[in-house]
Amino acid sequence: MADPTRVIDDLCAESDELDRLVAGAGTEQWGRETPAAGWTVAHQIGHLAWTDRSALLAVTDADGFRALVERALAAPHRFVDEGAEEYARAAPAELLARWREGRAALEKALREAPAGARFPWYGPPMSAASMATARLMETWAHGQDVADAMGVMRPPSERLRHVAWLGVRTRDFAYGVHGLTPPADPFRVELVGPGGEVWAYGPEDAAQRVTGPALDFCLLVTQRAHRGDLALTADGPDADRWLDIAQAFAGPPGGGRPSTGDAR
Repeated sequence: MADPTRVIDDLCAESDELDRLVAGAGTEQWGRETPAAGWTVAHQIGHLAWTDRSALLAVTDADGFRALVERALAAPHRFVDEGAEEYARAAPAELLARWREGRAALEKALREAPAGARFPWYGPPMSAASMATARLMETWAHGQDVADAMGVMRPPSERLRHVAWLGVRTRDFAYGVHGLTPPADPFRVELVGPGGEVWAYGPEDAAQRVTGPALDFCLLVTQRAHRGDLALTADGPDADRWLDIAQAFAGPPGGGRPSTGDAR
């Protein structure tokens, strides 16, 4: 049984890093457009606050969360945007306070969750460790949008290991949301972490392989960069197909990002 302590600690660190980026931002910066069409910096933080609230309901109020799921099913292509818009209408100071309050409540709930408990989500049920991993992935990904909007280069951290792991684990999910049958055999994924270490997943003798920088893989599976702009290599047709559809987040297939022509 996975101990959620480390990933919860890393989630807090990831959130704190993004908090420092936006805490000193002026009104103009909160209103800047990000790479996500129609979303400002305020929308990005609003989305995180809204999804933290959803996660808190999943952990503490299953009936309340089921009501959210019903809303999502009624408007699968709008409910995420509507949630971000609801929070983004607040003044920056109020929005920041709501995000801080919500993520602190979620942290407490995850740390106090009973060992072995599983909680409903928009995809399969999650353990406390899995929920924290998903929240870290979202926080890092939306933080990347904020950093891009502000012209800030964020050095990759060891926390990307959680995002990479989730990207590998969601391989079959990515096929499924595209109406495709996942390959029967596992892939080998070898990624070079920020410190030069290799993060390896899957059997060494797998016929289908993906290799490259961990940062690039994380940008791909969160759809924060176009595959053509990343230094990832796929060996085998199934691995090549996966890199076109990879998606570590729940919900309908993402639209991805256009290529900048800036291959790494």
